[in-house]
Amino acid sequence: QVQLVESGGGLVQPGESLRLSCAASGSIFRLYVMSWYRQAPGKQRDLVASITIGGSTSYADSVKGRFTISGDNAKNTVYLQMNSLKPEDTAVYYCNAQLVPVRGAGVMDYWGKGTLVTVSS
Repeated sequence: QVQLVESGGGLVQPGESLRLSCAASGSIFRLYVMSWYRQAPGKQRDLVASITIGGSTSYADSVKGRFTISGDNAKNTVYLQMNSLKPEDTAVYYCNAQLVPVRGAGVMDYWGKGTLVTVSS
């Protein structure tokens, strides 16, 4: 089994910063991509940022220049540094990993349970 555990959410004021962490553990043969998604109340879950095992990153237009995704391959951990937060960033943030759990298996998607980020004055 593979577990993804997020941490770092909370309540902040507009303009402030937060850093989210997500650690993957369990049966991991090969990790390919780790991503952060978010889902605001009443809306669909959207991709925020991704990072490949090689370090290539991509971002949603709405967070470019404010959010930075990074990873620690040795720890199977991904981080999301969120600066200049806005009320519209309020959402539950979910960690996603695309990986092969055991040799011979295909690439599978795994999700964390989410961490709530609230940006409000």
